[in-house]
Amino acid sequence: MLSFFTTTYVGKLIVIFIIGMTPVLELRGAIPFAAFYGIPFGVAFPVAVLGNLVPVPFIILFVRRVFLFIRRRIPKLNRLVDRLEEKGRKKQSALEKGTFVGLFILVAVPLPGTGAWTGALVAAMTNLRMKYAFPAIALGVVTAGLIMGASYLVKGLLF
Repeated sequence: MLSFFTTTYVGKLIVIFIIGMTPVLELRGAIPFAAFYGIPFGVAFPVAVLGNLVPVPFIILFVRRVFLFIRRRIPKLNRLVDRLEEKGRKKQSALEKGTFVGLFILVAVPLPGTGAWTGALVAAMTNLRMKYAFPAIALGVVTAGLIMGASYLVKGLLF
């Protein structure tokens, strides 16, 4: 089964989608993976963007409830929840530039500690409504994906 994901075209697309959904890696890992395996940018880009956007509504809507559940039921994970909440609070300063623009910039800049997961966490921590947060995050993900598309240029130069 593992060979399906590493040798077939469909398997590689599934991996790109899953990497896009994964915290920390997100789109910033999915696009270079696709470039390395020779998946055309025009195919990899929408798959990675969709994968990156799937968790966003769930994070915005449910992360506070999940944190509360963890605090009540699994006290050993309180420190982890504290760190995640603190990360969300620290990134709130990006929203001072204006909610939409700040959230867009936070997600669009492809650096560690930024991205759709962080943007959704910040939106949840600031009680930003989905109809305002999701478009900013989606536009940021698309922008980050276009920036990461430069990995295709690097691949063309290096391989």
